[in-house]
Amino acid sequence: MSDFFERSLIIHQQLRGKMGIQSRMPIHNRDDLSVAYTPGVARPCEVIAADPAMARELTIKRNTVAVVSDGSAVLGLGNIGPYGAIPVMEGKAILFKEFAGIDAWPICLDTQDSDEIVETVKRIAPVFGGINLEDISAPRCFEIEERLQCLDIPVFHDDQHGTAIVLLAGLINATQVLGRSLTDLRVVINGAGAAGTAIAKLLRCVGHDPNVCVPVKDVIVCDSKGTIHAGRDDLSRYKRELLAYTNRQSLVGGLKEALAGADVFIGVSKGNLLTAADVRTMNPDSVVLAMANPTPEIMPDEAHAGGAAVVGTGRSDFPNQVNNVLVFPGVFRGALDAGAHTISEEMKVTAARTLAACVENPSADRILPDPLDRTVSPRIAAAVAAAAGLATED
Repeated sequence: MSDFFERSLIIHQQLRGKMGIQSRMPIHNRDDLSVAYTPGVARPCEVIAADPAMARELTIKRNTVAVVSDGSAVLGLGNIGPYGAIPVMEGKAILFKEFAGIDAWPICLDTQDSDEIVETVKRIAPVFGGINLEDISAPRCFEIEERLQCLDIPVFHDDQHGTAIVLLAGLINATQVLGRSLTDLRVVINGAGAAGTAIAKLLRCVGHDPNVCVPVKDVIVCDSKGTIHAGRDDLSRYKRELLAYTNRQSLVGGLKEALAGADVFIGVSKGNLLTAADVRTMNPDSVVLAMANPTPEIMPDEAHAGGAAVVGTGRSDFPNQVNNVLVFPGVFRGALDAGAHTISEEMKVTAARTLAACVENPSADRILPDPLDRTVSPRIAAAVAAAAGLATED
């Protein structure tokens, strides 16, 4: 693991940045210059000024995404600020290009004020076809995403929805392996931030057409103080909203109490929280998806020793890596191709089902495709574009 850190530092020093700009129009002579710039460029400017929608047809807008962060919740590093976040946002941008052919650009903002972030994104939005919010701490990330839905382009917080979509796909295949049904599952989520909240919403089909989304039986969300239940007087607005669709039995206590009799554990918190003994209190043939990085809430061998039948993490050196790169390139590719104005709930469920279907014969050690499988993104893009088209017609 430490070798990756040192190699990455060396590569960053050598490259001075992982990305750049490549011109699609070569400039070989004065005529080329006159077409690309002045005086010829005046004509497309006039067309767009008369009809701003033409920007999507005549400029980079239809294929460009802004990767926006304030550096407040970067990977497992926490609040490292906009400069520290640049390498991660560069990495995200090149994943967009590699897996979906999308020109993405890192936008690291030197503010953590929600109003300033919203206003800045609104100001820069004209040149972009979509906004990917990244590594913004909760609960501000919820408010920021909500307030930016007024833009006429998709705004998608990948830490929330990308994680939730991949998680749902993995759980769909895990139930297939175990001969179970999603509707029978009692799920415990540890972590009530961006990812945990989005996962809870998607698993309980909040805001979804009941004919499209199949909810799990119940979800219990835990934070650092224990289960989120109505008796607590320390809940933020967003945690209190969880009570409308989680913890149907009003369980109190901590994570270990919540795990007793549960079918699924989902970790989006911090490492080394569980032991094999904790997993033994769950129902037989449980599913453990411990996604804290770089150290999972429980290591796979320990989870298996406790009786877990399907185990996944966020790491590439173990089976069943839950990796957002399986989702966000295809989701944005489909949305851009369809000219979608938002990422709808139906598009998210469609992405999850399509991702699950990319694994033809799921097994306990393979409930998700390899993150480097280049066939995944085009399949998700096509399905999401079709779902976006249906939403537009409705």
